[in-house]
Order: sequence, then C-alpha cells, then structure tokens
Amino acid sequence: MAGPAISGALRGWTGSRLMMQRRCIATSDLSYVEGPKEPPLLTCTIPEHFAEIVSQYGDQPAAVFRSPTTADMSPTLTSSRPETTTLTYEDLDAQSNILAHSLRSLGVKKGDRVAVSLGNVAEHAVLTYAVVKLGAILVPLNPTFNAHQLSAALSRLSVEVLVIAAVTDLAYKPCRGRSNYDLLSALVPDLSSSKVESSTVPALKSVVLVDNTPSHPLAGFPPIQDLRALTPYSSLRLSSPSTSSLSRSIIPDAPLVPAETINIQFTSGTTSMPKAAMLNHTNILNNGRLIAARMGLDPSDRIVCPPPLFHCFGSVLGFMATATTGACIAFPSPAFDPAASLHTAAELRATGLYGVPTMFAAELELLANPAFAARLPPGGLSNLRKGIAAGSSVPEPLMRKLREKLGLRDLVICYGMTETSPVSCMTAPTDPDDRRTSTVGRAMPHTALKIVAPGDRSRIVPRGTCGELAVSGYLLMKGYWNDEARTGEDLVRDQDGRLWMYTGDEARMDRDGFVEITGRIKDLIIRGGENIHPLEIEIALARHPRVREASVVGVHDERYGEVVGAFVAVHSGVQTLEDGEVDVGRGKAEALSKDEVRGWVREQLSGHLVPKYVFWTDEFPKTASGKIQKFKLRDVAKELLGTATK
Repeated sequence: MAGPAISGALRGWTGSRLMMQRRCIATSDLSYVEGPKEPPLLTCTIPEHFAEIVSQYGDQPAAVFRSPTTADMSPTLTSSRPETTTLTYEDLDAQSNILAHSLRSLGVKKGDRVAVSLGNVAEHAVLTYAVVKLGAILVPLNPTFNAHQLSAALSRLSVEVLVIAAVTDLAYKPCRGRSNYDLLSALVPDLSSSKVESSTVPALKSVVLVDNTPSHPLAGFPPIQDLRALTPYSSLRLSSPSTSSLSRSIIPDAPLVPAETINIQFTSGTTSMPKAAMLNHTNILNNGRLIAARMGLDPSDRIVCPPPLFHCFGSVLGFMATATTGACIAFPSPAFDPAASLHTAAELRATGLYGVPTMFAAELELLANPAFAARLPPGGLSNLRKGIAAGSSVPEPLMRKLREKLGLRDLVICYGMTETSPVSCMTAPTDPDDRRTSTVGRAMPHTALKIVAPGDRSRIVPRGTCGELAVSGYLLMKGYWNDEARTGEDLVRDQDGRLWMYTGDEARMDRDGFVEITGRIKDLIIRGGENIHPLEIEIALARHPRVREASVVGVHDERYGEVVGAFVAVHSGVQTLEDGEVDVGRGKAEALSKDEVRGWVREQLSGHLVPKYVFWTDEFPKTASGKIQKFKLRDVAKELLGTATK
C-alpha cells in the first residue's frame, strides 16, 4: 500500500502527464482547444459579488422596465407615454432584501424551490436576488405554460412557492394577454379558500399573485380580493425600502457556497422533452462576467434586452452580464414587442441591443415603416453599437442589415445551451468580419471545446471536419434534477477523467479555433444516403429579398428516404403563389412562387439541396428564446402532405 508521499507524487505525475497530453492536442491539427485563462474565475457567491457592485455603483441605474399601455396596441400610434420603472443598484439591493424577509415569512428556506412565472418586469428582477440571497433555488418558468405544463414543472421540483402574474403577456400582443384565472383554478380548485390546496402539486404552500391587470383591461381576471387563496405580491413589500428595517441585509439559514444549485432552468424545448438543468453560483456569475468582458461592456452602457428573463439569454447574457459590470439593462416590454424595443432604445439612447434573429427581423421590418420611424425620438438610435445575437444561427444578410440600419457594428454572436450556463463560444468585436458572420467565435475563458466523430466520442476529428461539439469547464451544470439517467447520457467523463457536455450540435473548427455550427445532428437530412445540412439551405433562403424567415426540415420520401422541405415566411406586402399559379396584375417584385424559391436555391447551391416541398407560413412554432421547434414543423409537414402534393 503506497504511503501518502508516494500517492501524492503519483497524483502529481498523472496530472502533469494529462496537462502535457492536452497541450499536445491543443497545438495539433485536431479539433480541440482550451480558452484563455484570464480573467481569473470569481470564487464568491452571487450575493457577495452583487454587494461589491452595489458599493461601487449604488446610485447608478441597474434596470429599467417599460410597462405597456393601450397605445402600444398599434405600433404606429402613441397616445400616451408608457410607464417606466427604474431601479438603481441600491434600490435593487434594498427591495430584494425586503422581499427576501417576506419570503422567509412564507416559510422559504435555503434549498427550497421558488417558481417564478413572470415576464420581463421589475418584480422578476427583484425576486431573482431575493431568492438567491436566501439560498433558495430560483425556478424561472415560461409564463405561457398551460395548466398541464405548469403543474408538471411544479410537481417535478416539489415547488412550495409560486409567484405568477394575473395575466400572461404575449409576444407581439401588448395589452392583449391571457388571463391566468383558469390556469390557477386548475392548479388550486378552491381559490376562495384561505389555504392553498393542490392535488396535482401537493408540496405547493403559497401562490403569490402579481397584479398586472391595469395593463390588460380586457383580460377579464376577477377581483383579486375574492381569491383568498392567493397572496398579493404587494403585501410582501411591507414598506418603503428607505425606511424599513427589513431593507437590511438578510442572513441565509446556512452559509452560501459557490457550488450550490441556485437556479433550475428548463431546457428551451426544441425537442418535446424539456429537462431541468441545475446551475450554481459559479456557473451563472462567471458566465455573465466573461460575456460582459468579451463584448466590452462597461458601466456607461445602456443595454436594451427583449429576450425573456426566464431564459438564460435574458437572465445571464443580459441581467448577470450588466450586473457584474455596473451597466444598465432595459427590459422594453414584459413579452417581446418590436415597437417597444425600438422605442426603448431610442428613448434611452441605448448603446446596445440584444435579440435572436426573429426579433431583429421584426424590428427591422417595423423600422422600415415610415410612419413608425417618424415617431421615434430624432437620433435616438444613433448611440447603438453593441449587441448580442444568439438563440440560433444569424444569416449574413441579417448581420449586414443590423450594422447598416441599426448601427450594431460591434454586434457579437453567442453560442451555448442551458446546460452550459449557457455560453461556451462567442465572437469578439475585434474578430474579422467573415468570422463574425460565419462562425460562433472561439472558446470562452476557462472553457475547453472538442469535436468528436459521430458515433465515436473517443475520437477527436481533424480541424475542418464535421462532428459533434462537446464542452468542458466551470460552466457545466451539476446535472438534471432527479434524473441520473439523462444526466449520464449528456455529461460523460473521458478516459482522463474530465467531464464533457455533449451538445448534440454538429460543428467544425478551423485552424484558428473558430467554431462553425453546421446544424443539429438530429436535424440532419439524409437524402438517398447523402447528408444535407438544413442550415446551409436556410442561409441561402435568407438571402432572397422577399423572404423574411425560413426553416428547413426533412420530409419522408418513398424513394430517397428523406427530402428537403422548406417552410418560408415572406415580407409584408409580398404575395405568395402556388405552383402553376400566375401573378396577375401585381408585378413581379411583389410576388414569390414556390418554383422561384426552388430556382433560387438551385442558383445558390446544388440541385440535391433544392426543396422538393415548399410550405408558406406566417409564423413558426418557437421556444421562448426564439429557436424554431423543428419537431413541430416536421409534424406539420406530415399533416399537410396527407392532402397536398406540393
């Protein structure tokens, strides 16, 4: 049996050997790279770091929230200015302390799950810090969940406290939200009782209601005072932060530890089986800070963030990135509204704008409307230069328009997934233009990337070769909540003992370490034994001047096994034509036929990539983060082809 000295020497030798192996890999022609070691990782908790930021930037604005009014129901009309709420860093600190004390009075303690089903509103931001300061676990939920989805999520995590709005704001529909009365009645059948009792979620003890009915006069939510089972959010804010003793710092039941889970994110749902990923202080705090550093955020920045707070884009790339630098973040509307986003950017003279391609496309389309553009404050968009595009690949034509029309010359691309907190790859404002449009950048600091052979994860492929992308480092989730089987499928240790997250994305790495995502492995179309990458066709379609958005899926075919099916949305004012249909009296510039779509792809690419089927659509099924749910499009294609041949 080896003594302590010998064991230590063996461990040291083994560690040195592994480091030498990795250095050799990193300098070879294999698709393996490790990101920079600077800046060093933060080793504190989120509340500890936030306290430092408050001490430095306390009187500066931390977050601005714009509430919709009925004037927002028409993007070209403005009869009254929407209300805005501005929280300084000191406000956010004091209000979250008050709320933390109130949540403790409801029985919330360290480790408890607190679910939040809200849009991008001030209450969501305050709750984020209140829950984390208690050492509880924040569970942000998509507020558009139906009763079954909500109950399933709460039950899976044994949630005891739910905070929810009376009305769910809907994207593109300001002030026309969905009343949550039926949903709450399904969850708690007797809302008139003084006690919460739920057969579907037995652990549930309290339901806190945020009253946003003034912004939704037509929603039909009943008088809140009649629903005694619900706790009004307003009752948790007992007094003014400036005078209340409750605004003092709160001490958790036990000391907070950086490696503890403080956030459970449900995966975004591009598949039909979302999973509950556990993230800790170290994951979220460092990812936000490193994103801010690479994109060049500083305390003078004012960033407009339409992506949702319940998703990693809004909460980490947005809120955590600005909160680690002393910058200001503005949430233009509870749910995405392109008019509100542009108005907020102009009114605040913002320096940055975030979004996914679908959001940016909607904003550019609206900005092209002279009646709308005339109502923006003159020169209000002239300060825009920074931004993040994420969620899905950004076509080069869209990137070019964002620079030309919105001035986002320092726009960066972020790539990641919920399980990696989320960003693992990112471009930088100083990267060459061709790399900023064709790749998702290079490895983030303290992050390792490798691309492995399909079907053989032990073999790293040469640079320039496609394979599955895997990620390693501080940013890996702890696992899926109470799901060891699925955790073991995605988090795998290699022969050296290093833990890797296998993304399911097909990618290739160039000689300089830039990574190009070529598509989801499961979205690959195999036509007669030949692999087709949908992304290549989608990028070509996006270049067509009359195409607003496109998504490509595989469609079953008796001869080839699979063929290409393209779902296409056109710009407003463009007439869509079926095969054989003639454009009568409208003029070529205002119409697009399915044959023209096929001809365009044939000119841009090769014949085998031409869609056999073209489906016109006005909108796509998407996750809250803007990703198109291709599994739903495949189902739609099956239904349409049951009665149609084109």
